[in-house]
Amino acid sequence: MNFDFSDDQKFLKSEARKFLDAHCTTQRVRKTLDDDGQAYDEGLWKQVAEQGWLGAAIPEEYGGLGLGHVELCAIAEELGRAVAPIPFASTVYFLAEAVMLAGSEEQKKALLPRIAAGEVIGALATSEGPGPVTAQSVQASVSGGKLSGTKIPVTDGDIATHAVVLAKEGGKPGLFLVDLSAGGVTREALKTLDPTRDAAKLIFDGAAAERLGAAGEGLSLLEQVLDRAAVLIAFEQCGGADRCLEMAKAYALERYAFGRVIASYQAIKHKLADMYVKNELARSNAYFGAWALNTNAPELPVAASAARIAASEAYWFGSKENIQTHGGIGFTWEVDAHLYYRRSRQLSLVAGAPRVWKERLVSHLERRNAA
Repeated sequence: MNFDFSDDQKFLKSEARKFLDAHCTTQRVRKTLDDDGQAYDEGLWKQVAEQGWLGAAIPEEYGGLGLGHVELCAIAEELGRAVAPIPFASTVYFLAEAVMLAGSEEQKKALLPRIAAGEVIGALATSEGPGPVTAQSVQASVSGGKLSGTKIPVTDGDIATHAVVLAKEGGKPGLFLVDLSAGGVTREALKTLDPTRDAAKLIFDGAAAERLGAAGEGLSLLEQVLDRAAVLIAFEQCGGADRCLEMAKAYALERYAFGRVIASYQAIKHKLADMYVKNELARSNAYFGAWALNTNAPELPVAASAARIAASEAYWFGSKENIQTHGGIGFTWEVDAHLYYRRSRQLSLVAGAPRVWKERLVSHLERRNAA
């Protein structure tokens, strides 16, 4: 196996960076952050759809580019580097992956072309409060094709057109596709640390719901969706972590203290070296995850867990040390460091906290060793 992008994939990554450098500057990100009435950048969302990125991993027969998941990982890394204020992860990593994994042919034909065209915004609604999602924690229920219950928090739930919802049917958890623009859905916006990726409380009262996959397979399907999303999110985190290191290094080389650039001081060197090591560890795990995802390898659950844990740690550490390297000015609104700290915290929770993934990794390894 080759743990690196091919020349074509590197070209795609390079072109994605050029596009985002031109169209997704931090000034544009700040416009979404500063405007309480703007949950995401609609203009950038349309531009990204025109690039075909939303359908990168969607098969051509469903309106996508059919490139594959490694190419999607390359795009994800650049979106993370740019802290793009769009619901790309919720739509592509969760909704599209769930439909491709468990949707019927009719559901795929109805939804995937619209996702690729940017007409649909997705959300994953599983949590009903603090703590991990389990069969016992799920109270939302479906009866006669109608969904009732509450989900909180739901990332991008305030702007989503469709949601994948975990609910019980006949006492057993299942995954259901819900059109949020139809009746029976109430939304309450929530305040978040990263307003460029909003969240909401969704209240369902007799909303129409279509099951994804077989009855009673909700938790199994959810784990598969989360494994796929974890790898893709890990690449976003790697992109953000690398940008934090670049920012810290650039500032350390231009900031003088006591007649010398601060990059010459041992303490700063140690910070940058520690960031680099964590970033490289995260990237190695992310590449392993990309291989497992693209080949649907049996190692995917372990690879996804490792990528999720390493990338979450690297991005959080990098965003924190970037602020520390900048010193007092690093905490100010004018410096871009807080954009990455906000996103690092948001991404570390959106698919389950690292603590949950550590437990999953240990469980997978125990089962593998016992076999």
